[in-house]
Amino acid sequence: MSRRNPIDEIEQLFDRMSSELAAVGDGLEPPFRPRPSVDVATRDDEVIVVVDLPGFEPDDIEVSLLDRELHVVADRDGRFDESATLHRRERRQRVERRVRLPEPVVDDETTAEYEHGVLTVTLPTPDSDTVDDTTIEVN
Repeated sequence: MSRRNPIDEIEQLFDRMSSELAAVGDGLEPPFRPRPSVDVATRDDEVIVVVDLPGFEPDDIEVSLLDRELHVVADRDGRFDESATLHRRERRQRVERRVRLPEPVVDDETTAEYEHGVLTVTLPTPDSDTVDDTTIEVN
């Protein structure tokens, strides 16, 4: 008579639940997909955005800026050829994050560096002398 191990059964249950939840998550719209962690900070003359993107290559990452919103998309291939039989997929092939910036920035002086799975985007803020005041007429 063989003995059942309840721990093995619990692990199998969690594995099955994890696979099923991952399959559901892949079909959800972007706001419900897991998003990379982000830190946003300001210094005297710049906004710094740090995004965790482990496992991606620099060529996998797109960064764009539109109306004080930073958009980061990382997209990689499946990493397995057709001869491999995939038994579990938990690593995301595509992640996306939009971040509203706390203040205006100088678009054409923005830099991005990617090192050890961490993307750092530095966005200089305009000098207060160069910012034009805009008067809005009230009718």
